[in-house]
Amino acid sequence: LIKGTTKGATADANGQYSINVSDDKAVLVFRFLGYDSQEIAVGGRTTIDVSLQANTSSLEQVVVVGYGTQKKTDVTGSVKSVSSEAFNKGIINSPEQLLQGKVAGVNVTSATGEPGGSQGITIRGPGSIRVGSGPLYVIDGLPLDGGIGNFLNPSDIEKMDVLKDASATAIYGTRGANGVILITTKKGKAGFSTMNFSTDYAISSLARPLPVLSAADFRTQVGKNGGILEDFGSNTDWQNQITRSAMTQNHNLSLGGGAKNLTYYASFGAQMQQGILKNNQLDRLSGRMNVTQKFWEDRLIIDANISFSNVVNLRPPIESLLGNAISNNPTLPVYEADGISPAKFLNASNPLITLNLNKDINTANRFIANISPSVKLAKGLVYKLNYGYDNQTAVRDIQSLANLVPQQNGRLDTYNNSNQNSLVENYLTFNLEEGDHVFSALLGHSFQKIQYQGRTWSINKFPIVPTEPIYNPGIGQELTLATNKPGGSATINELQSFFSRLNYQFQDKYLVTATVRADGSSKFGSNNKYGYFPSFSLGWRLSEEPFLKNTSISNLKLRGGWGQTGNQEIPSKITQPLFTASVSGTTSYPLDNGSSYAPGITYSRLANPDIQWEVSTQSNVGLDFALLNGALSGSVDVFNKVSSNILLEIIPSDPVQPASSVWANVANMQINNSGVELDLDYKLTTAGGWKYNVGGNLTLIKNEVVNSPYTVIQSGGASGSGLTSATINGYVNGQPIGTFFLKDFTGIDAKGVSTYRDTDGDGIVSDKDRISAGSALPS
Repeated sequence: LIKGTTKGATADANGQYSINVSDDKAVLVFRFLGYDSQEIAVGGRTTIDVSLQANTSSLEQVVVVGYGTQKKTDVTGSVKSVSSEAFNKGIINSPEQLLQGKVAGVNVTSATGEPGGSQGITIRGPGSIRVGSGPLYVIDGLPLDGGIGNFLNPSDIEKMDVLKDASATAIYGTRGANGVILITTKKGKAGFSTMNFSTDYAISSLARPLPVLSAADFRTQVGKNGGILEDFGSNTDWQNQITRSAMTQNHNLSLGGGAKNLTYYASFGAQMQQGILKNNQLDRLSGRMNVTQKFWEDRLIIDANISFSNVVNLRPPIESLLGNAISNNPTLPVYEADGISPAKFLNASNPLITLNLNKDINTANRFIANISPSVKLAKGLVYKLNYGYDNQTAVRDIQSLANLVPQQNGRLDTYNNSNQNSLVENYLTFNLEEGDHVFSALLGHSFQKIQYQGRTWSINKFPIVPTEPIYNPGIGQELTLATNKPGGSATINELQSFFSRLNYQFQDKYLVTATVRADGSSKFGSNNKYGYFPSFSLGWRLSEEPFLKNTSISNLKLRGGWGQTGNQEIPSKITQPLFTASVSGTTSYPLDNGSSYAPGITYSRLANPDIQWEVSTQSNVGLDFALLNGALSGSVDVFNKVSSNILLEIIPSDPVQPASSVWANVANMQINNSGVELDLDYKLTTAGGWKYNVGGNLTLIKNEVVNSPYTVIQSGGASGSGLTSATINGYVNGQPIGTFFLKDFTGIDAKGVSTYRDTDGDGIVSDKDRISAGSALPS
């Protein structure tokens, strides 16, 4: 570009360019996204060669924003980009762990500590009750169905971009209500080849056993509390018997490189993760191949990505295993007199026998491929096709071996599931730069089809034989329909979308972005299949104004946005009636609880073609800054997110119905999330070349259930003697999601029985006396 004019030229794939310059005093400005710009005076020369240096400044970072990229300085929504250099280090077992603690407003939790245990992510608080609250994951342009699971090798990830507010996520419409995480996998680089091999080992152990009586304390306390001691003479720590020091191994090999027109990246990974409980382990094999081919001086570019994974997850019967370990008499012996065979008890269960007799093994295979050719049709105009395919299969076998002491019938439960996700997207992008004005436009269409099929069956009463049921299911001896009933389900969900985005810049200071998406989903009823989701946002780069030029403030940008997104992560077919097979009769007839249906098909849920999308309306105001020549950078965001049209399965308002429940949008009910986010990052390079990076973030969120017509909607319950189905936590009006709903403990009476406050004053302490007692949500 000739400085001070709009006249410029673009270099070809070989870096060759030509430009007519009439003034020898003219200055040429060379620039490329991600590199430092250079200004060179012509000075009468006819040939000027220049080599641009990669820009490491965060201001020049390229951010993936959905169907495209932008410079970080041009982004007007709330977006956080985390590159592989900034990922969490050490043993990483899932992609979610790479982000833990790295992004303000993003909460990463583990449901369990076992291998393969699911990782939960919420962005700016949960916004739904009975439908999904997790973000949408998009890997190299392919939106996934459901969570990310265990299939993706974290070492293959180059960067993750987190879209938080509606102005950033509205381009994904019905799937953007809970935020979007865009994952870019590694690519090869032209000009050199690389080979990397890494191996990591880690050991974990039980950090804090559950407090129980030792054998010595048990012998003392039984008599003190009026019990009769059964002393078998041993001193057994049952928790120690079922746990171990568990090893985790990660081994990864990758190759990358290429020439001018062809680059590649290939990887293979193997993971073995033992659980702290014995007989608990996850093994994963994964592979990936990413290729980029360029033709016709970069006018045609083809990106192809292929990955596969095989995950085998072995689990013991964790609940019964732990229950026996904490409740068993600690004077019982572990082994028989031979010191090898686990001891058998008539009135108790030896956890080691439970480990030997029961097995839960899940084998999952996943294959993902997508190909994305893009064609430059004219100057600034590019057409792109994105085709993706995601195939998942899983077989889960839960088996129990037949045994005499303890008595146990052999049993095998098998679950076969398959899921195919196909995507076809076509879109055009147009870029135009005229003087101080820069325009960018996107227009596209998307069609995604997700097919699920599941089959289950059970076989009971296996004989005591050396062969496990999983290897010879035909020897099961009980074939009655009531106990061995086969089951299954199948769904086809389709999503058709039209989307567009418009970006405008003036003088690289004033920024405008607007998006709109129309989604039509087969998950919703015939009366509300389509939803429309708009957004707009503004940005003002104050650091480009004359009064802040040439100061220590290298970037100061004020931005604000508003938008709406939807949530289609609802159970399939809930707009349709549900029929249930009744094998031995049921007493669920709503108008006559004393009558039983004859064996056959029963009507258990009403249809509702009027179900609408849950809608999230968000507003956001933010400030991005970089001080001290970019050494100190960060952002502050203030946001408000209101989720409405809340979907629940409720009792029909008309009692004269053939079924007891129906899905519906609850009028006026909302879930509100509002808060403040702060991100800070400090980078320092010393004169000796040492680099330091210190960062942190802070999030304050207020979550509240508003206008709920119910006293409490259960989200967690208790089990056990006298406690089954009792509400422990739930959704309470005026309280955060996950509020504990408990009886108010007042002490212990003379008989050693716990006492509770009679909050309603009726003289009886019951479930009606439960009160809100805090929330499990971080705030």
